[in-house]
Amino acid sequence: MQRNKELLAITHLSQLLDLVTVIGGFVAPLIIWMVKKDEVEGMDEHGKAILNFRISMFIYALLCIPLILFFGLGILGFILLGIFYFIFPIINAIKATNNEAPNYPFSIQFIE
Repeated sequence: MQRNKELLAITHLSQLLDLVTVIGGFVAPLIIWMVKKDEVEGMDEHGKAILNFRISMFIYALLCIPLILFFGLGILGFILLGIFYFIFPIINAIKATNNEAPNYPFSIQFIE
């Protein structure tokens, strides 16, 4: 099994495809993880962290919708989620190139 820091970083950064496409930021890391998890050292750990983060953020976004209707707090929630969506993939791409474990705060562990 080989260590490919660049592919790990690209997997994290591929989440930013959501800025261009609607669902590409979920599909691209999912495909890379499924294809390379047994070939690249660390891909399984990084891929699971990415997918858990993406699923968690989707759930949080769904929770913001009623908060907009009832309290107006959902707008603040969407702004925070947008910041998380942009910042944490970049931070974890840098961590991947430094051989560090990924860390996505507020992620629910769906895939272990």
